[in-house]
Amino acid sequence: MRKNTIDIITLGCSKNLVDSERLIRQLELNGYKVTHDSENPQGEIVVVNTCGFIADAQEESVNMILELCQAKEEGKIREVYVMGCLSERFFKELGKEIPQVDKFYGKFNWTELLKDLGKTYQKEHEFERRLTTPKHYAYLKISEGCDRNCAYCAIPIITGKHQSRPMETIIEEVKQLVSEGVKEFQIIAQELTYYGIDLYGKQKIAELVERISDIDGVKWIRLHYAYPKNFPMDLLRVMRERKNVCKYLDIALQHISTKVLTNMQRHVTKEETYELIEKFRKEVPGIHLRTTLMVGFPGEGEAEFEELKEFVRWAKFERMGAFAYSEEEGTYAAKNFKDEVPHEVKQARLSELMDIQQGVSAEVQAKKVGTKMKVVIDRKEGEYYVGRTEFDSPEVDPEVLVPVANGMLRTGCFYDMTITDSDDFDLYAEKN
Repeated sequence: MRKNTIDIITLGCSKNLVDSERLIRQLELNGYKVTHDSENPQGEIVVVNTCGFIADAQEESVNMILELCQAKEEGKIREVYVMGCLSERFFKELGKEIPQVDKFYGKFNWTELLKDLGKTYQKEHEFERRLTTPKHYAYLKISEGCDRNCAYCAIPIITGKHQSRPMETIIEEVKQLVSEGVKEFQIIAQELTYYGIDLYGKQKIAELVERISDIDGVKWIRLHYAYPKNFPMDLLRVMRERKNVCKYLDIALQHISTKVLTNMQRHVTKEETYELIEKFRKEVPGIHLRTTLMVGFPGEGEAEFEELKEFVRWAKFERMGAFAYSEEEGTYAAKNFKDEVPHEVKQARLSELMDIQQGVSAEVQAKKVGTKMKVVIDRKEGEYYVGRTEFDSPEVDPEVLVPVANGMLRTGCFYDMTITDSDDFDLYAEKN
């Protein structure tokens, strides 16, 4: 064990990652050496930031906790602490089932860890972080919680009501991160189009993005996790007019059948969804849409699944993910619907949907061959530099591979490239 060293392990989404980065900064201010996502934690203390969104994520979190508790019993770790969404959701149950954990914290009271370690939480450094991402990009969390209450979703149970951060604190955080070398910002929230309603009485996401785009040094802004109902159309104007606002929107649509959408409590219809996508394409030429779809939700029969397949073929989403419905304790769906679609049917539908999307993606990427695009370099890997275009978010989207033999490139720098080839997802390019 390395004395005065703490290992932080982050599971789940980028919003969790931001919390971990804030915790790391607080620990470092108090004199600790902190490592993140070490494959072999060797600190005296390990803190696991858990995910509790769906069953697979919950299982991954529990397995990680048990593995670390075993290491503690073997004398490899002195203390294990757990925070995040899983412990927020199942606080009492986890305490009883895994008593080897020294203490459980929820999603919002992790600051108490400092006190329990005999240290001080430094409020004046509240939004400072030690980035765990490459230094040229960062995730920017603008709110917490969600008011949407979709039938299948446990997020409101975990995070509570939507709470926007004051705009001025966000702007100051961006300026600070830019001064540290960050050039690209992934703006994240459980539901970013709701931003501002609780603080200012109306949607303010367009104004926020516009103000961030005015800050010198901000090269790219990318938007994640929008909601289709009451979408703030002024955001499209900002995306169209501002060169550093990427023509990219992550908007989880979940399904297309009005019957299924109604069961999901999405408050949007098939016709409205088609119209919305047409509006996106018209108002922001060249926009890349990322979405997430769900198969096997109660009410999805063969006819509804056929509607979904047809929708994917028509929409030609540049980026798309899908997952099978799993019943989540405490949600509206768990209380009011029977999980009636068999597991094997869900998996077959999931495979079929992703096969369609693979063909769509290959078609989308092939059309880029021969074009010139700006690429940021994230890392060097074997015989290639690996980068992304404005249409690619880190971790989740395709990448651009540039042969090392093409010449030396620097991580975090932007280059004009010519796309030379493509496969189903990734692009290949050469520096102009």
